[in-house]
Amino acid sequence: MSLFQHLTYTTMLAVRLLPCCFTILLGLLELCKAQYEHQGYPQGYPQGYPEPEQEQYSAPVLPADTPRIQLRLAGDKRKHNEGRVEVFYNGEWGTVCDDDFSIHSAQVVCRELGYLEAVSWSPSSKYGKGEGRIWFDNVQCTGKEKTLALCTSNGIGVSDCKHTEDVGVVCSDKRIPGFKFINTIANNMESLNIQVEDVRIRAILSSYRKRIPVTEGYVEVKDGGKWKQICDMEWTKHNSRVICGMFGFPGERKYNARVYKMFARRRKPSYWDYSVNCTGNEAHLSSCKLGQTMAVKANSTCGGGTPVVVSCVPGRAFSPTPMTGFRKAFRQEVGIQPLVRLRGGAIVGEGRVEVLKNGEWGTICDDNWSLLSATVVCRELGFGSAKEALSGSRLGQGMGPVHMNEVECSGFEKSITECFFNKESLGCSHEEDASVRCNVPAMGFQERLRLSGGRNPYEGRVEVLAERNGSLVWGTVCSDGWSTMEAMVTCRQLGLGFASNAFQETWYWPGEVSADPVVMSGVRCSGTEISLSHCLHHGDHLTCPKGGGRNAAGVSCSETAPDLVLNPQIVEQTTYMEDRPMFMLQCAYEENCLSTTSSVTPANSVRRLLRFSSQIHNNGQSDFRPKAGRHSWVWHDCHRHYHSMEVFTHYDLLSLNGTKVAEGHKASFCLEDTDCDEGIEKKYECANFGEQGITVGCFDTYRHDIDCQWVDITDVKPGDYIFQVVINPNYEVPESDYSNNIMKCRCRYDGHRIWMYSCHNGGSLSTETEQSFPGLLNNQVTHR
Repeated sequence: MSLFQHLTYTTMLAVRLLPCCFTILLGLLELCKAQYEHQGYPQGYPQGYPEPEQEQYSAPVLPADTPRIQLRLAGDKRKHNEGRVEVFYNGEWGTVCDDDFSIHSAQVVCRELGYLEAVSWSPSSKYGKGEGRIWFDNVQCTGKEKTLALCTSNGIGVSDCKHTEDVGVVCSDKRIPGFKFINTIANNMESLNIQVEDVRIRAILSSYRKRIPVTEGYVEVKDGGKWKQICDMEWTKHNSRVICGMFGFPGERKYNARVYKMFARRRKPSYWDYSVNCTGNEAHLSSCKLGQTMAVKANSTCGGGTPVVVSCVPGRAFSPTPMTGFRKAFRQEVGIQPLVRLRGGAIVGEGRVEVLKNGEWGTICDDNWSLLSATVVCRELGFGSAKEALSGSRLGQGMGPVHMNEVECSGFEKSITECFFNKESLGCSHEEDASVRCNVPAMGFQERLRLSGGRNPYEGRVEVLAERNGSLVWGTVCSDGWSTMEAMVTCRQLGLGFASNAFQETWYWPGEVSADPVVMSGVRCSGTEISLSHCLHHGDHLTCPKGGGRNAAGVSCSETAPDLVLNPQIVEQTTYMEDRPMFMLQCAYEENCLSTTSSVTPANSVRRLLRFSSQIHNNGQSDFRPKAGRHSWVWHDCHRHYHSMEVFTHYDLLSLNGTKVAEGHKASFCLEDTDCDEGIEKKYECANFGEQGITVGCFDTYRHDIDCQWVDITDVKPGDYIFQVVINPNYEVPESDYSNNIMKCRCRYDGHRIWMYSCHNGGSLSTETEQSFPGLLNNQVTHR
């Protein structure tokens, strides 16, 4: 080929390839753009199932004679999307009476405020009594009106109600897509809550774009379907504190403003029309007030200002890491004795609030419990602001004393222990234990796991997103050794509460065929992990004899769980020693309730037994039911009842260095309600093949004179020991808190008498006090 022919051929080839190259270049540009634009969320995580198409907001066209009103939500103990309905009309804020109010009226209110729908409504001033006029009474809506002013009523300002009848609503978390804040009453702006479609922190600098969680960047609001920056001319530290809090961070810090000014000069911002006015105690931007209208100049500047930037400090448990190291992004601190902790919550950042006082953990009474006080707890523990302040032991009942009552915080305290409180907790029981749900950073773990094939979103085969040959693929988890602990972590990672069951075969749940291959095996969890990837597992070298598909791991999840707690005082008060002839212990011998030396002793010999009563209470939120179905219960002719659990409790006598010297156990168990708290009825009874279980608020008592309610100490020498009881030791049944399933006592045996003292449940005392019980088993370690 001549040089001329070669050049001609090359030119023709380039012309032919040009559209292709241009297409590839455009694709790469779009990919880069997508990476840049999607910075409100952790990079590298795939999107979940596509959202159903939602309606786009369009501004309502109202008849000319429609009264111009403005709405807001206000009141006590509330999230940003709930509260007392307040109406601004004729220069004055007022309320709405609950007479004739319905869910349809609530729907109109929520949609007028930009929320997708109403969830519920509350009469009788649930969110506190309002002030001023009662603008609407006997409101009747169809649910389709564009404003509350178009609903049928007595007429604006015509009412015979009192503020004890002020109505409240709860709206959905989701906003109407494309919602545009419309201010119809310009001179009233500073008393309006902020109403936008969404809020995000968008990482701008390359060093922050791949970090998880996102801790620094532009604060952007979505209004009218478009993301916009906020001008920093009237921005304060209080505003930054609120933004950091709602994204799960306890505080804000300084940042390099010069770098962001340079960036703003290169890329023109698109500013929102308003400034923001927060006190610093709001749990969400939507609870802040709208500031002044910002005069944005034609050249897209705001009076010499730049876009608002926040830089947040992550809590102790969360540290931003590059995408490659996301598995280590959540870590639990050890060796630090906190003054406050959360117990009984399904996910990280929620639970019953417990405080340490005089070496003993206790609870807080819910009298006056508010979002402000809850937020102090959340920030103290390294989370953001509180989403909810829960009362009435909503996350289970605690143990021990009630340490604090009538807590009142300013919101800026470093610890809940600095807040004002009533030292007398007269009349407060654990039925009034206070709880919190905190904002936590978005780590993106939820997008790496899914349940497939189940009848509802709470059950299914567990499918994990894993990297294989350079790409992300969905696959199953090997079910070998799959247990309650792994199921607990799975449900927590998905935000579905607690595990109710762990399944080792899932042939009845047809998942995605393409996801049949096993991508994760050898999973072993302690139960406290936030993600399945944090548990021990095989890594790239998979081992799974049965394979995936039909034999893959599965779970079912539940919003609630039981919580069994042993009464330590009953053990301490009922302990005694009995010498019993061997011929009277045949039933117990059959159930392996005696020490091994009993098998070689003559029938006329005597066994020495450490006897005691046990009272096990269900402090949780759902009934404790045996894992085995009725079809597999075992009839014991000697004891004349069905046993529904193979092992229910372990009784151990330990030397002071933790060595086991004698043991006993409930080899199997008849679960039933012996007694219940006041106002609760028994549901379970073993007699006549009845249903077995322990109802919430009831307890199962095993008296000291019942077979196997002992430890055989025939071969034990006199001395000082530790007595230990572990309930549900194999974690067969899921519970909301396993740390309190263990009870420990000091035990002294002098050869003639035996007695217990210092009996207490696991987790009820400070670390220093617990260390006086050396060598004890940690109930969070799985027994495999």
